[in-house]
Amino acid sequence: MQKKLTRHGNSAALVIDKPILDLLKIDMDTTLELSTDGRSLMIVPVRPDTVERKKSVSAALKKVNKNHSKTLQKLAE
Repeated sequence: MQKKLTRHGNSAALVIDKPILDLLKIDMDTTLELSTDGRSLMIVPVRPDTVERKKSVSAALKKVNKNHSKTLQKLAE
């Protein structure tokens, strides 16, 4: 599907069709996180489980870095 941006005041808006909103369980109250890799725009709904998952991954990463930082440093060299 290809879409064009729509002018919305001094900004640009992307209109998302209702079937896509329904598929992703997004409504007007859903918070969306926008990010980019420099070439693409990613729009992801923020869900309570997403926030908790990020916290647990972050905690696991800190634990791995704490316990294995010297080994990881040697591997990077």
